[in-house]
Amino acid sequence: MGAIVATLWILLLNGVVGFQLLDDGTPVSLGLLVFSALALFVGTGYIALDTGFSWTGHFDGSQAAPNRNIGLYVLYQLLPLVCLAGFFLLEAILVLRVLGEKKPMRASKSSEVYLLGAAILFAIGQVFQYVISTHLCNKTNGGVDGALFETLFTLLSVIMVWIFWSSITEDDWPEPPPVGTYP
Repeated sequence: MGAIVATLWILLLNGVVGFQLLDDGTPVSLGLLVFSALALFVGTGYIALDTGFSWTGHFDGSQAAPNRNIGLYVLYQLLPLVCLAGFFLLEAILVLRVLGEKKPMRASKSSEVYLLGAAILFAIGQVFQYVISTHLCNKTNGGVDGALFETLFTLLSVIMVWIFWSSITEDDWPEPPPVGTYP
């Protein structure tokens, strides 16, 4: 759980880096990125472990009444969702307002939108994880659950974010030489 929270926090901070509030790659920006993610990783991990093992009794598991754990819900469900939505919003603002580009927001030959596609793929993965998973697990007698498809759609979402990112960078990407030519 801590890794999920820390990873999405880093994604949000990478969305902020594009605005050049701090120069990227400097010790200050890298320190902010690493230490804040480490703090979230350790904090979320502690709360998850305390919930599971009831070390302090403060973060009790959700098996006893009132069957809720607000700390884990906020850190594992809400914070990653806010970070992800914030990243998409920041990147859309960066491309449309700051860079003044419209091409990266759509595919070259159709009206598909990279960021919207990534968000839809991620949402489909979450539907598999939280809605379809129990039905799959019951039908296959525990052989397959929604985590398989959730992981697949999350991977496809990450690929869409990478395609978006590569479309807004100015670097030339290496292309293979034409067939039949000498180097």
